Amino acid sequence: MKATFTETASDGGARCGLVRTPRGEFATPVFMPVGTRGAVKHLTSADLETLGAQVVLANTYHLMLRPGAEIVAGLGGIHGFADWHRHVLTDSGGYQIFSLSPDIDDSGATFKSTYDGSSHVLTPERAVEVQALIGADIQMVLDVCPSSVADTAVVRRAVDLTSRWAAKGREAFLDHPDAASRQCQFGIVHGGTDEMLRAESAEQIVGLGFDGYAVGGLSVGEDRSSMLHGLDSCMGILPADQPRYFMGLGDPIGIVESVARGVDMFDCVLPTRLARHGTILTDEGRYNLRRAEFAASNEPIDPTWEASPASRWSRGYLRHLLAVKEPTAARVITLHNVGWLLRFMDRMTDAIRAGQFDSFRAEVNEIWS
Repeated sequence: MKATFTETASDGGARCGLVRTPRGEFATPVFMPVGTRGAVKHLTSADLETLGAQVVLANTYHLMLRPGAEIVAGLGGIHGFADWHRHVLTDSGGYQIFSLSPDIDDSGATFKSTYDGSSHVLTPERAVEVQALIGADIQMVLDVCPSSVADTAVVRRAVDLTSRWAAKGREAFLDHPDAASRQCQFGIVHGGTDEMLRAESAEQIVGLGFDGYAVGGLSVGEDRSSMLHGLDSCMGILPADQPRYFMGLGDPIGIVESVARGVDMFDCVLPTRLARHGTILTDEGRYNLRRAEFAASNEPIDPTWEASPASRWSRGYLRHLLAVKEPTAARVITLHNVGWLLRFMDRMTDAIRAGQFDSFRAEVNEIWS
């Protein structure tokens, strides 16, 4: 079944909609918490249900190595394995693999496990098979993700290989009876910040007829202006009647500026990573709870959000837990940060529906710049 996108509201380039898959539907714009190894750090599937998450991302690279895709399949696929029955999207693992400097050629990538040093090969076809075993609702095609500082020749090769791998991956997906009947597959656009390469990659990937399209290889170290320039170079080519996904983006300005350009889906480790280091997301910006000024504070960690799942504990108490390295602190702050970002998406949706997106966008840029 092809993923479909139905627009339900718009304000300028920003849009709200419903993405439909074999599992059901989810509303956009959507932020997908990252559950790399089958769980969002410090949270359970029950927590995510309570927070209102619609889609969770899991990582193919990690799950294929530990515990193994076949074991996940035998334990009910990712939904039964994690007892999460809303949507799951699996990253192909390309980003993690290419951080390990693998050997790559037309057939795929050879890399060593970060767990035990054993050698593995991931091809576009194997990426389809692994993700079919894991059982995500949306699987990503295997791509080549170059460094943000790579020269033009490296980015050129990444675009070419990504396109060739995408063709192989799409064919393997459509030929796979389980994948084609119960999953969707997204293609990934690359090209760094090079306008011509981005557009060329988008045209090639769209020409293969995927169920949705992702923008990859941005928000990987370049400045925001360059990131948005790269995004602008390909957004007009991605079909308006299919979901558009910006991979690895989670900062409020980046999200709101991308939504202004028509992006629907986002994922990032930002809210959980910040939580583990004591950084709090609020409607007034972010701050670090480790600062000495909060040692005796009786205020909740976020006075702007009374319904925060962390609102019952004071700043002074949570700062103490951070100082003594009590794991409870990371859990409570993660609940808050993930919940805050999901609420941020809801507030943005409300602004689009009310025709007030420009005001919301300006407020976000003023607070977070």
